[in-house]
Amino acid sequence: MPPLPLLRRALALWLASGAVLTTAAQPAVALQEIDLRLPILQTSLSIRLKELTSPSKLFAGNSDLAELDRATNGAVGRKLVELFNASLPLQTKAVVNQAEGSPMLSQALLMLSSLGGIDGLPANLSDQKVSKALETAAAKGPLTMLTVLQALPGKTASVDLDRALSSVQRLARQLQPADRLLAAQPAATVNASLSQAGPLKVQRSETTIPVPHRPDLLRLVVISPTQGSNGRLVVISHGLWDSPASFEGWASHLASYGYTVLLPYHPGSDQQQQQEMLSGRVPPPGPAELRLRPLDVSALIDAAAVGKLVLTPGLRTDEVVVLGQSWGGTTALQLAGARPSSARLQKRCSDLKDPSRNLSWVLQCSFMTTADEAGLADRRVKAVVAVSPPMSLLFDAGATQGMNGQVLVVSGSRDWVVPPGPEAIWPMAAAAREGGGGFRLVLAKGGDHFNLGARYEEGGGPLRGLLLAWVSGIFMSGPAVTPGSKTPALLPPEGWGDVSVPLADVTGQLQSFTR
Repeated sequence: MPPLPLLRRALALWLASGAVLTTAAQPAVALQEIDLRLPILQTSLSIRLKELTSPSKLFAGNSDLAELDRATNGAVGRKLVELFNASLPLQTKAVVNQAEGSPMLSQALLMLSSLGGIDGLPANLSDQKVSKALETAAAKGPLTMLTVLQALPGKTASVDLDRALSSVQRLARQLQPADRLLAAQPAATVNASLSQAGPLKVQRSETTIPVPHRPDLLRLVVISPTQGSNGRLVVISHGLWDSPASFEGWASHLASYGYTVLLPYHPGSDQQQQQEMLSGRVPPPGPAELRLRPLDVSALIDAAAVGKLVLTPGLRTDEVVVLGQSWGGTTALQLAGARPSSARLQKRCSDLKDPSRNLSWVLQCSFMTTADEAGLADRRVKAVVAVSPPMSLLFDAGATQGMNGQVLVVSGSRDWVVPPGPEAIWPMAAAAREGGGGFRLVLAKGGDHFNLGARYEEGGGPLRGLLLAWVSGIFMSGPAVTPGSKTPALLPPEGWGDVSVPLADVTGQLQSFTR
């Protein structure tokens, strides 16, 4: 998923959550000034909103920001004016009206209160207050950061960065375990037999199929060799507000070695759903999507099995590998037999000081009402690769027991969205202690939440060798691939690395690794 959609989503969430400063009644005096307190420097910086309407007003003003702007010959002002006056990706107040009462919005507001530090921030954040603030701002024209700020009550808002800084430090600590593990483990070598494209010509097509669990046809991309198929099937599940396009590079690399790859659009949480949500036509993804996404994948395997898809004759569907990124990784884990549970969600979602709290909890905690019914293992799924999967709260202790598929988790050492410490290292260490035979954890040095995928034309991306090695090892192992203490090594010790993003298998360090 490219960074731009994340920026838009972040702006949307921050706009919605920042707007809760407003009260039910429209104030007589609109916000005029922000006093930004900087605890590290033991000083503050005053910003007058009227000075942000244009560079000329800022340059002629007398606030601290205006003085700073003059001292930098306008460099600071131009950027800030551009930022505050840019149209936000919320076309109308209908965005929040559609989102009222949704678990995802409620969790986003809760996340904001943990960053908080804004004077007068209500303890009872509500969707209605968000809607009221947006309505006030939208009445003045296109929504911008400046028009939303100007809709807030009072003369001055005092913002304390101390708590926000604490949250940033917490996120930094959540990356440190990955750095420690990577420092102790050399990166895998690179072998051309895995990293270079295979000998087969690849073709791409799109189609649709009816599925029983959704009212509309399910769209999918099919990427396969034009000839020389090995008869093996792989499915790739995309993340929240993403699409198959972000992972078609993975598929084309595998297809060049003979694999047939299916990539579904998950309609309740794909890029089109995001666009419709930002236009106010639909609410954020609902908790039911936790169940519907695995059903999408199983429906594709069913369709392939009965010939509803025009695929290579003789394609085997009794043994399938599923790859997924972000929420798609969570979907893959469900299909491999990991059982979601509401136990940790109920216990920890409301704790704003939890040291493991991170951005992925916004998504995970929205599943509280459906987690217990989302155990949707598909016995045909023999192995999965879960790249950056949100999972620390969703899968309770013992969730890996009795799984039908082997698991390879990949986590980026610089993933601030699904940080490696709480979301990959500690859960995989627990699984190792529970006896998850054959489960592996690979860390990508410098990998973030968006640079491990690959589009069709990008040649497979940094994970291409790793994915090919894992998928090939799964299918070559036959019945021995079943999870257990005697499972053979499914990943070769070398050759699957990458030059641009060093990859290291840290599984051997997990049982003895301490926080």
